[in-house]
Amino acid sequence: MILTIFGATGMVGKKLVRYALADGYDVRAFGRNVESLIDADLRNEHLTSIHGYVFNETDVYNAVNGADAVLSVLGGNFDGTDKTRSLGIKNIVAQMQKAGVKRIIALGGTGVLDDGKGNYIMDSEDYPKQYLPVGKEHLQAYLNLKDSGLDWTFVCAPDIHDAEFTNKYKTNATYEVANSRHQITSGDLAEFMLKEVPDKSFIRVRVGISN
Repeated sequence: MILTIFGATGMVGKKLVRYALADGYDVRAFGRNVESLIDADLRNEHLTSIHGYVFNETDVYNAVNGADAVLSVLGGNFDGTDKTRSLGIKNIVAQMQKAGVKRIIALGGTGVLDDGKGNYIMDSEDYPKQYLPVGKEHLQAYLNLKDSGLDWTFVCAPDIHDAEFTNKYKTNATYEVANSRHQITSGDLAEFMLKEVPDKSFIRVRVGISN
């Protein structure tokens, strides 16, 4: 099975690549500086590094064409000026539709989850104002997926800590995890996203996750 991973050189992306290879997937790792990802430990016939720009239609089409699933862990700044998350997903969606690829699992933020009253958590008065700009980026990415017709899963993560997977986390469809610690390790996040590829437990659903 072929997986295309966008954001492959980031904190979560690096673990996605490593864990996916360990699970026997053929991995296409996409990024502008992806060459730095390929070291002696990872170099093998199942890993293809793709130097590309997520806003470029041809680069993204070539990366997703023929893939069985796409995983997006695109990052960016938190001040709202960086549109990598929203416009990146928009282009990925468009190229997946063109290539006939249906399955995508993408990373977002907790603020896009339902607050239990039919609103987004980020719309509440006590939502931290410093997270609103990036929250709006996550929201637009989610809306791009929601309207795509693809088999998407939007993983809404709290604070991400760079650590290996513990397998001690909980998930919840649509809503935040009860008694959430408001944090998740990058390893647990990567492990869940990979697990969701074959499981397909959250098709066209937002997912809360937390250690």
